[in-house]
Amino acid sequence: MFQGEPVTAPLHLAVIQGSTRDGRLGPVVANWLLRHAADRPDLTTDLIDLAETPLPTVFPHLGQAPERAEDRALLAAVSPRLAAADAFVVVTPEYNHSYPASLKNAIDWHHREWHAKPVGFVAYGGFSAGLRAVEHLRTVFAELHAVTIRETVGLQGVWGQFDEDGRAVDPVTDTAAKAMLDQLTWWGEALREARANKPYAA
Repeated sequence: MFQGEPVTAPLHLAVIQGSTRDGRLGPVVANWLLRHAADRPDLTTDLIDLAETPLPTVFPHLGQAPERAEDRALLAAVSPRLAAADAFVVVTPEYNHSYPASLKNAIDWHHREWHAKPVGFVAYGGFSAGLRAVEHLRTVFAELHAVTIRETVGLQGVWGQFDEDGRAVDPVTDTAAKAMLDQLTWWGEALREARANKPYAA
């Protein structure tokens, strides 16, 4: 691709499943979102499930690679997939007024992978619909030079939001997913073109 030439290939979207708790509802929510994304010719997707791709919890000295080969192997299963993404959707529950430790750990292991890329959110929980977790995540991603989008899917009382086939029981929920993906795609295309024209410097 030549500098200044518009990019027309589909955006590559990484969907990050943040919960690792036993009995989690996260896979139902993530798969519902992936079905929406699959209907769009402007997106390709990669599901990164942090329960299936655990990351180390002990960090090396700042700026250095992990010493243990096992830790490097765990990172190799995730880091290149984040780097390849043009945009992200974080699927997260709300735990104790915030988001899971597994998700913070995955975020903190990476830096350049987030730069100048948009992040959307699908949050779920009880009364709060997971939105307090999202508000905390916005400040974290701002520090990492990512762009969080306004449109967010918040699932209140999530246990009754999906049928036995994993489909949303309320059409408004599907409408919210479309609005979020529309806005995420706009930002993803704009930022991808900007990065192609001029490398982002943090």
